[in-house]
Amino acid sequence: MGLATGSSATEVTVVGLSPSKAVVQIDGGAPRTLSIGQKTAEGVVLISVDRGDAVFDIAGKRRTLKLGQQHAASNRSSAASVTLSADTRGHFVVDGQINGGAVRFIVDTGATVVAMSSADAQRLRINYRSGNLGYMNTANGMAPAWRVKLDTVRVGEITLNSVDAVVMENQSMPVLLGMSFLNRTDMRREGQLMILTKRY
Repeated sequence: MGLATGSSATEVTVVGLSPSKAVVQIDGGAPRTLSIGQKTAEGVVLISVDRGDAVFDIAGKRRTLKLGQQHAASNRSSAASVTLSADTRGHFVVDGQINGGAVRFIVDTGATVVAMSSADAQRLRINYRSGNLGYMNTANGMAPAWRVKLDTVRVGEITLNSVDAVVMENQSMPVLLGMSFLNRTDMRREGQLMILTKRY
C-alpha cells in the first residue's frame, strides 16, 4: 500500500507517548493518537516510539521529537516522496502510473530495471517491439525480453522521466518497480515502512 506524503507546511507537537503510540497536535489542531505506521491526512507518519521520544516521517524526512517538542516543516524545502507499507507477505505494493496509465507495482530491489509482461505493455500502449530484443532467464527457461525507455513513471508524488524498462514476452508477472526507478530516489527502511524521496 502506498501513501504519498504531503508537501504543505506542517507543524507537529508531541503531547503524549506510550509504548507503541504517540499523541500529537498537528497544525494546532486537537490532540490525536497515532499508532506506529499510521499516516495522517497531513502526511505525518509515526515510525517508532521510545521512552522519551518518537520518530516521524514529516514531508518525506525523518524527524525525532521529544515529548513536548514541536517541529515545523516547510514545503519550500521538501522533496517529492512516498511512504510504502509492507503487506502481510512483506512485499511493498503501490499503485502508480506508466506513461499516464494506471498500474500496480511491486517494489523489487533485485530487478535492475522496471519490468512488465507484454500484456501490460500492450494495455499501456507501449510499442515495445520497437525496442532492443534480448533474452532473459526465467523459471521456465529463456524468454524474449524487449528493452524500452518509458516516458514517465509516477509513484505517489514522485514522477521520473525516461526510465529504462524491460518487457517480457508471454510471461505472467506483476509490474516490478526495479532499480532504474529506485536508484533515482533515496530509499529508507523503517520497520514495515519504506520511504522513497526523489533525488533527481
